[in-house]
Amino acid sequence: MRLALVGLLLAMASACTSPSAPTAQLNENFVLGPGQSARVSGADVSVRFVAVQSDSRCPGDATCIQAGDAIVRIEVLSSTGGATTSDLHTANSQPVRYGDVSIALVELAPYPFVSRPTQPGDYRATLRMTR
Repeated sequence: MRLALVGLLLAMASACTSPSAPTAQLNENFVLGPGQSARVSGADVSVRFVAVQSDSRCPGDATCIQAGDAIVRIEVLSSTGGATTSDLHTANSQPVRYGDVSIALVELAPYPFVSRPTQPGDYRATLRMTR
């Protein structure tokens, strides 16, 4: 009986621990959802997808004059404890610099549709870090 109780308590304790952030590679795409982070191997930094600040991209089931833009906020954390917040845009695809690395937004999914509103937690940002 005691052994079963100890086993149950150990299983519950291990279920409560948060998994470590996944590891991404330099020069390879990686996907994050809002609030998720990834350590970037060989760069001594972690990247966190904070949120989509705005999404004015022309919906796929609408006719628009302009393509629009979505703004993805990321936070870059160095292994020494420093953090920087930056915004990445779908309209211009300009990467941001952090030390000796660049971080680019490759894609933001899902693409908006008027008939299917996107909930904040549904977004997935495909990012790429390069030197």
